[in-house]
Amino acid sequence: MGNRRGFMPGCSLPSYSPKNVELTVQYLKKHYPELSGIQKCCGKPTKALGQVELFEERFGSLVQDIKDCEIDEMIVACQSCMNTLRESKEFKTTSLWELLPQIGLPQELIGKAKDSDVVFSVHDSCSIRDLNGIHEGIRWILKELGYKVAEPEHTKDKTRCCGFGGMIVPVNPDVAKKVMDRRVKDFPTENIVVYCAACRQSMILGGGQAWHILDLIWGDVVYKNSKPPEDVLSNPVKAWINRFKSKGAIKRAIKK
Repeated sequence: MGNRRGFMPGCSLPSYSPKNVELTVQYLKKHYPELSGIQKCCGKPTKALGQVELFEERFGSLVQDIKDCEIDEMIVACQSCMNTLRESKEFKTTSLWELLPQIGLPQELIGKAKDSDVVFSVHDSCSIRDLNGIHEGIRWILKELGYKVAEPEHTKDKTRCCGFGGMIVPVNPDVAKKVMDRRVKDFPTENIVVYCAACRQSMILGGGQAWHILDLIWGDVVYKNSKPPEDVLSNPVKAWINRFKSKGAIKRAIKK
């Protein structure tokens, strides 16, 4: 096993925030100068819909790209990507949320939110409810930044679906909305932090105020009167434009 690493932000994160993608790649590049970047779908949605042959085609194409880049370890920001990529034995797959506690946050960001009056509830992605290392990594990040956290009853390994799981939104949007509403009502605080951009959209559609963990790392300090970023994912055109911008952002960050 070599030491060449790659970073893959997934699909929803680049559609949500090119800035968060670029700043994350820039930071990883400081630790791993040989870093490669890949922006491509892992094929999980096709698998969820039962389109097995299409999934195998898309996943196979992604694995080939990773091999062509001679990547030994893929760092991923998306939980579905992580579960999917771990089906391949061609390389190691590591969650960004487990990696950051190992390499640390930028020194200037530690404690930046110590004076914030916000208490966040954490929504854990249901696809990794059995991976405690990721749960603890997210809470470590929040503690390092200085934010306070209140845990809902359904948290970590007992978390509930945000409403986007299993491609239910295009299949049965009414059921999806009920799941979103129920999940938001679970939280003891008005403000919610997630580590999946699609989950963030669910929390907003369910009536909550939600931030992605990368918003808290790279963005301004959040206070009680702060408003969360726009729900870009509900606008397909804006989401597509952001994905295009993210592709350019990854290229710029990798070349530096």
